[in-house]
Amino acid sequence: MSIRAFAFDLDGTLADSIPDLAHAANAARRDAGLAQLEEALIESYVGDGTESLVARAMAADMAASFTGTAKQTEALARFDQHYLEGLTLKTKLYPSVANTLNELHDCGYRLAIVTNKPERFTLPLLKELGIGNLFEVIVSGDSLASRKPNAEPLQHVMDKLGVSANEFLMVGDSKNDILAARAAGCKVAFVNYGYGAAETIPEADVTLARFDELMNWLEAQD
Repeated sequence: MSIRAFAFDLDGTLADSIPDLAHAANAARRDAGLAQLEEALIESYVGDGTESLVARAMAADMAASFTGTAKQTEALARFDQHYLEGLTLKTKLYPSVANTLNELHDCGYRLAIVTNKPERFTLPLLKELGIGNLFEVIVSGDSLASRKPNAEPLQHVMDKLGVSANEFLMVGDSKNDILAARAAGCKVAFVNYGYGAAETIPEADVTLARFDELMNWLEAQD
């Protein structure tokens, strides 16, 4: 069956948001009297939600988890404040994203966002980037009981859009995106310009070096 609908990850797929995430994380560290971390290190902490990012950034340890301690809770509140004040200081859409999304929308494809980013950041970020009106369904990391790599967010989108797994494509840059798609039984495209380390990524149905290559892949499926 032909693809009728898409779910897109946000950070590392549609937008390069690391500079502003790193700025907010380092601001939270500074508030706690901690030294600043390299942006590349903070980038490695992204992908499992804000709580995990804050826990890892505050501990400077990929193995750290958010357990709700007083220090972590305070750091999360500080991070939230700093990030909401600067969602798009340096965050930009990747090349060809806006044009491709608009083309897909104009062609009648159904579009959704499935991100592990909390809704309190997702909705204003999409608005500031000027693409929020293109998506019929937006699933954030705290919208449902489970998030990627669980299948639930993708199954929720398919139910809302009334499409089958054979008609649905997940597009993302991380292992969580591919695992979620496989669990939901749908196809998945991996964008290799994002934050996921290619050597750790399970095999996808297609790998894209540029976002607009999605259109070429679609044409090849017809």
